[in-house]
Amino acid sequence: MTAKTAGFVGLGFMGFPMAANLLANGWEVTAWNRSAGALTELEELGGKRSESVAALRDQPVVIFMLPDLSYIQDAAAPLLESWRAVPPVEGTTVVVMSSVSPTAVQEFGRTVHSVSSGNAVVVDAPVSGGTKGAQDGTLAIMAGASDEDFQRVLPVLQAMGTTVRRMGALGSGSLAKACNQLIVGTTTAALAEAAELAERSGMDAAALFDVLAGGLAGSRVLEIVGPRLAAKDYAPTGPAKFMHKDLKFVLESAQAAGAAVPMAAAGVELYRELIDQGLGDQDLAVVRQAIANLSDLYATTTK
Repeated sequence: MTAKTAGFVGLGFMGFPMAANLLANGWEVTAWNRSAGALTELEELGGKRSESVAALRDQPVVIFMLPDLSYIQDAAAPLLESWRAVPPVEGTTVVVMSSVSPTAVQEFGRTVHSVSSGNAVVVDAPVSGGTKGAQDGTLAIMAGASDEDFQRVLPVLQAMGTTVRRMGALGSGSLAKACNQLIVGTTTAALAEAAELAERSGMDAAALFDVLAGGLAGSRVLEIVGPRLAAKDYAPTGPAKFMHKDLKFVLESAQAAGAAVPMAAAGVELYRELIDQGLGDQDLAVVRQAIANLSDLYATTTK
């Protein structure tokens, strides 16, 4: 990839700061977003506005940062039809940076390859680090691609993250992200349980987390999410409902691999309960409120 130019689709909580970091690192970014406000803000930073996703057809790389693969497939449909009519330049790359199903992104890759007469490929490159990592340009990026395809998009990925690794063939990045979410989702839930247990027993949750941070229980999850759990601060940095989706990908992958994942199975049930309680649009830390609600129910039924 010689020209530092990219298309970007999806300027949400994560997408906007990622696109902004591309601009800050000297990339020319042409973006499409469903709502116009984010596009206006990106233009103020030096970005360009695309009137449609299909208009990005001649970009050497098109990055998608939308909630799930179904959103990406819908948004990309006009682009793929354009490539079906007139194939893009060989080596054109679609980068899926959302958390998606490892098996579904492989199928999407086959579709893109077919409709583009073999000229376009898909790289799955989901991220970890949250909105702070996106803003700071310090994301961990897990890529699934051939080595040739990975090397071609490595410069654009390095403009958004500090830890960029090829995990294997297409789909491997999404599997790595599923493993990441297994750890983040269940660790956050465990911390939420600990906070709720501590406070209901007369202990200060912030003090508990402070001492835990100095021992074996210390972690990046505790460092970043712990203060929100202790303060019951659920202002969204990313909707908690997506954790349910991500943990279902763990179950899907585990079934294919013949692996037992009891923690993931429990996590799916807990985050389903969180959604059923109407808390899904709040921050991941709101799992504490879901557990508090379950605790209240438990206290009532055991009296």
